[in-house]
Amino acid sequence: MRPLRIGIAGLGTVGAALIRILTEDGDAIARKLGRRLIVSAVSARSRSRDRGVDISPFKWFDDPVALARSGEIDLYVELIGGEDGPALASVTAALENGCPVVTANKALLARHGVALAAAAEAAHAQLGFEAAVAGGIPVIKTLREGLGSAAITRVYGIMNGTCNYILTRMGNEGIGFEECLKDAQTLGYAEADPTFDVEGFDTAHKLAILASLCFETEISADQVLVEGISRITQADIKVAADLGYKIKLLGMARKVENGIEQRVHPTLVRKSSAIAGVDGVLNAVALETNHVQELLLAGPGAGGEATAASVLSDILDIARGTQVPPLGVPSSELKPCERAPMRIHEGGYYIRLNARDVPGALAAIATRMGEGNISLESVIQRPDLRASEPGVEEETSRTVVLITHETIESAVREALERIARDGFIVGQPQLIRIEEF
Repeated sequence: MRPLRIGIAGLGTVGAALIRILTEDGDAIARKLGRRLIVSAVSARSRSRDRGVDISPFKWFDDPVALARSGEIDLYVELIGGEDGPALASVTAALENGCPVVTANKALLARHGVALAAAAEAAHAQLGFEAAVAGGIPVIKTLREGLGSAAITRVYGIMNGTCNYILTRMGNEGIGFEECLKDAQTLGYAEADPTFDVEGFDTAHKLAILASLCFETEISADQVLVEGISRITQADIKVAADLGYKIKLLGMARKVENGIEQRVHPTLVRKSSAIAGVDGVLNAVALETNHVQELLLAGPGAGGEATAASVLSDILDIARGTQVPPLGVPSSELKPCERAPMRIHEGGYYIRLNARDVPGALAAIATRMGEGNISLESVIQRPDLRASEPGVEEETSRTVVLITHETIESAVREALERIARDGFIVGQPQLIRIEEF
């Protein structure tokens, strides 16, 4: 078979790693594939930047859209990033030209995935995006091809290495969020502006893509409940550990009677659970199905080599002629995603309050919980569990942690609203859901 000519737009860490792999492993790939993969053209912002790989043999395009439209490539790889701009324009141009596309761009897919899938189907061109979710973990291929007729009942996982690194260090070393974040930035695990990662939006994009594949619905990142980890304190970490839990930022989606529940938030998980053992910058995705019960896929969720390996996996599938609908089923068969209200979610809860240090405060708080039919498993108050609030003097309040039995979230939130109106707490309560896996 004639060589497959590849055009790569975006020569950052992943793009450079992909070129290196294709160059160093070219002969081995050709033997296994029966076809040689060659990089024929590239595009990036700077032609002169040192990327650790030699790009001089490849034709240079200043404009990625021109590269995508050129007849000099058989497959377009988009590694530019961003949900609009040149990433969207170039991917659209390639598909309109009948050229298959491989992308690692989760933001692009979360915003335009359904339209791009429809464009790919109309042009009979493949759209691969294994690298867009969980880096080197083959979760997209597993969902599209590996589970047969199994129906997914729930998907959940750790999908952001930055947050997992921060929470792991907070748990292992007893240091605060801000210090961990600075170290993550120094090590290159976090961006200069870490908001997208630590506030959960990166995980939400990935979860929305997974939910579409799992439940045959349109991608709807704007319907994901999102809470980040910036308010997690050492008090939360210590109490969780004492009770046999770890705190993880999880993305979870499941199909319920009134729609699809999609949520990203800090979660208490048992130390004995498989997901709790996924630490550092690793990612993990768990799939619960009606046939194989629970399948856990874990591995590096980011990094040039791991992400490039997932890009290469898509390239190999396209080179073999594999034909699958990008989102698992034809885009015309995707159903609208009906958002299930989170306030009816059932489970146990961890609640941290700064209660005023006045007689009757704890009794009043417990009474309000009882009025909401919320059963308390434990009430924890220790001198070492001080969680300060901006503008609140510590000597006028005490940190109290409540652990509830399984209850309805709306009842918990209504009880907390009544407690706040009573004036017995200061600052914002911390509410973390407890999940039993």
